[in-house]
Amino acid sequence: MDGGLSDEELLGRCRRTEDKAAFESLVHRYERELFSYLRRYLGNAEMAEDVFQATFLQVHLKREQFEEGRRFRPWLYTIATNQAIDAQRRNRRHRMVSLDHRTGGEDDVGSLVEMLAGNGQTADAEMEVEEARDWVRSAVDDLPESLKSALMLVYHQGMKYREAADVLGIPVGTVKSRLHSALLKLNDSWRRSGRALPDAMEGEGDA
Repeated sequence: MDGGLSDEELLGRCRRTEDKAAFESLVHRYERELFSYLRRYLGNAEMAEDVFQATFLQVHLKREQFEEGRRFRPWLYTIATNQAIDAQRRNRRHRMVSLDHRTGGEDDVGSLVEMLAGNGQTADAEMEVEEARDWVRSAVDDLPESLKSALMLVYHQGMKYREAADVLGIPVGTVKSRLHSALLKLNDSWRRSGRALPDAMEGEGDA
């Protein structure tokens, strides 16, 4: 049992006393959340499991490097994201994750499919929505890794800009810039695909 200790307190126990129970509590605390993120990022459950294990191995190995006053969750996601990128480089045959899930995060402005394909679809348009989802998966997969990482953390994982900035080790303004660039690229690809652009996306380049 962790006794209601914070993430940082549990990690502190791991650092000071090699407390195995404290480390296991951290693993269990983030097991579902982090595995879900990795599975969606990588699009492969087996790869996600491997990366999850590698992430907590790195947490154990780098526990002495954790800075006092820092929050554990962004640090954990930094390690996990880097491990996921490394896994993708080792296996480029991954398939893209679904981004058509609303997370409800502060900075979540709606799913990419809704933004690109519009919302309020009728039953007659269900096929178009499915096609749009497939298109979005492919288009996001083609984005540069830096843009895709920011997009995944904010749009899918529901992180606040400042949290994503901590994970990626970049300023908040850079997170916003990367998101903006990612959306511009998606908008451009959407237009070139011949699909009708919803009103909600018009003027995105002027934001």
